[in-house]
Amino acid sequence: MADASSDSGSRRIHMLDRIVASVEARLEAEPPRSDLSDAAREQAARSSAEHRSLAAALTAAGPAIIAECKKASPSAGVLRADLDPASQARAYEAGGAAAISVVTEPDHFCGDPSWLAAVREAVALPVLRKDFIVCERQLEETVLLGADAVLLIQRILTPERLAALLATARELGLEVLLEVFADEDPLPAVASGAQIIGVNARDLATFEMRLDRVAELARKIPADRVRVAESGIDGPESLDRLHAAGYGAFLIGEHLVRSTDPAATLRRLLGRAPT
Repeated sequence: MADASSDSGSRRIHMLDRIVASVEARLEAEPPRSDLSDAAREQAARSSAEHRSLAAALTAAGPAIIAECKKASPSAGVLRADLDPASQARAYEAGGAAAISVVTEPDHFCGDPSWLAAVREAVALPVLRKDFIVCERQLEETVLLGADAVLLIQRILTPERLAALLATARELGLEVLLEVFADEDPLPAVASGAQIIGVNARDLATFEMRLDRVAELARKIPADRVRVAESGIDGPESLDRLHAAGYGAFLIGEHLVRSTDPAATLRRLLGRAPT
């Protein structure tokens, strides 16, 4: 008989499968608009001059923070019931964020794809869509919603699917943050050609935050890629530790969403005095 801890770990690993299954079921239940592909490509052509580069924002001088608008998560529950993504994004911009991540998955994170347009209108920073992307249709919708970049998750994609989605993203003018987890080998992500690679501190085998493992994996990601440390950063000490390990950018969600003054919290993380 498996012990309680291993049974709990198995349930947590399967959470990712359940989320992807719900995404696929929702896509099947909601047929796309007939002109989606053409509309996305027309929009991409029109807005190319207005693209806000995520890579450029993350490689500016000093540590760069992607500040996240996230209402809830399966592990933590509701983080902020009254979350207003546009207001939250403005506070992040005032605090010195380099970019804004918007979690749009509705069933497990209480997100809404319409938040992308609201956040882009509210700030002048690059906007990243963070969701569980499994098909080209979602990338086309992302362009029409106004995002500059999109998260892809290595764990949920075959190498062939990943290659196809990376190619479509390039065609649509979307930058990609390719995410691996702390218990994964990042070398396939490197081999994919992705320029922005994130390492999520969550170990899916145990659901623990493994900042030590994130620090170790930095050396496996070439210096010509943008390295992003994700999750588990809850203060200047953890950010400084990962920065010393080789990460120049950091995706921070729960710590900022729970803060009563996210702008001040960002300034503290970045070591900046209030203005």
